[in-house]
Amino acid sequence: MDHRTVRHTMAVLACAFLAIGCGYSEEEMQLERDRIDQLTKELGDLSTKHAELEERFKAVASENASLNDQLQQMGMSAEDSKRREESMRQLIEQLRAKEQQAQKRLETFRNMLEKFNKMIASGKLRVRIVRNRMVVELSENILFDSGRADLKEEGQSALQEVATVLQSISDRQFQIAGHTDDVPIKSRRFPSNWHLATARAVTVTEFLAENGVDRTRLSAAGYAETQPVAANDTPEGRAQNRRIEIVLMPNLDELPDLSALKEDKRS
Repeated sequence: MDHRTVRHTMAVLACAFLAIGCGYSEEEMQLERDRIDQLTKELGDLSTKHAELEERFKAVASENASLNDQLQQMGMSAEDSKRREESMRQLIEQLRAKEQQAQKRLETFRNMLEKFNKMIASGKLRVRIVRNRMVVELSENILFDSGRADLKEEGQSALQEVATVLQSISDRQFQIAGHTDDVPIKSRRFPSNWHLATARAVTVTEFLAENGVDRTRLSAAGYAETQPVAANDTPEGRAQNRRIEIVLMPNLDELPDLSALKEDKRS
């Protein structure tokens, strides 16, 4: 994907975010404009990395050929030259794999943004990049009544749309995360914010599974008030913190290779 495609996609999304939806206030949408800038930068960085990896691949291939010529001129044995060539070939393959991985990840992010465009425009959800992961965020007032974990009719309708999109994203795991503000809750059903956040995450997870999302690709987590996205000293900030997040989890091949640690432990 070139930079023009990324800019075009984000321009469309930026226009959509300017609309005042039923789930977020004008103040919240202003905050979202700042998040759009960050999202644009994240996607641009991924595209830049793709281009950089491609250039590195070409440079290493050229260097490989040059080094082989030099080694032959220096009288290196055929066996040593072959080992050197194999090492360079492996490096080239690693760079190519990283380039393909970055391109595939960027494409997945772009596709999800486009598929959620209608819901973003209506204010039902917003999309952020958090710790290099794509996060789909739905506010509490769309999904639940205050202090409850039973889905409202409006929330069920929104999640049915979300489920349709998630079904179309193959080979990905999704974590459903419940978040609250820092106002303590203490009821018979929910002794703490942990209980409320976790119950809401489980409710959403079960609903998505019942509406066609493969349950083996879903997990639920409750974070209570520990990961705020805004200060809790205003009603608007607390409202932003009461949310459900659907996190696009990284695939195993996107995680660091830690096999060397295991080998070190054995030695």
